[in-house]
Amino acid sequence: MRILVIEDEHRIAHALKKGLEQETYAVDIAYNGNDGYDLAISEEYDVILLDVMIPEMDGMTLLTNLRANGKHTPILMLTAKSQIEDKIRGLDSGADDYLTKPFAFEELLARVRALIRRPQKSQGSTLIVSDVSLDTHTKMVTRDATPITLSQKEYALLEYLLRHPKHVVTKDQIIAHVWNYDADVLPNTVEVTIKNLRTKLEKPFPNKESIIKTVRGFGYTLG
Repeated sequence: MRILVIEDEHRIAHALKKGLEQETYAVDIAYNGNDGYDLAISEEYDVILLDVMIPEMDGMTLLTNLRANGKHTPILMLTAKSQIEDKIRGLDSGADDYLTKPFAFEELLARVRALIRRPQKSQGSTLIVSDVSLDTHTKMVTRDATPITLSQKEYALLEYLLRHPKHVVTKDQIIAHVWNYDADVLPNTVEVTIKNLRTKLEKPFPNKESIIKTVRGFGYTLG
């Protein structure tokens, strides 16, 4: 899953990026409203963390412009303002949630998970397809109740596939949601990650069918 952090305080922005990347998210940062708007419009994100008080284009204006241009990415507003009027304005402008600084990082993570799963028909924090299960809270992955250890990118790729079961997803879609904007993604990076993920999901279970299928000329599908 890919997150855009729009925050002008570099210390906070980098702390959020570091913490979120440790939770397997791909994270891009914009330090002002204009750059944040350009990224939000041109790239695909699963959640946007948007500070209200940012230079060049304030958060409320950025939010309003995104919604006016048909961008419906879930947005969590981050601000030092705690007045109820500010929260109402943000939510009425199209924000999905509102978190007042200072906040506990664990609470932010919980709100991010809630926003990511909101459009999905999943049960709580667990994503299940066939006998493969992934808990987005504990990061536990199992197949047939057997724990499987994955790298961060393998985990992020599996989560993306689990959120789009029986849909064919292209390499470009996978790159857009699993890797950062400035990541050095080689042409075969997705293929290698898919191969490694398949090995871990299928090699210990020789009597089970392949869970990740290649649709030649299009991409990959799960289930």
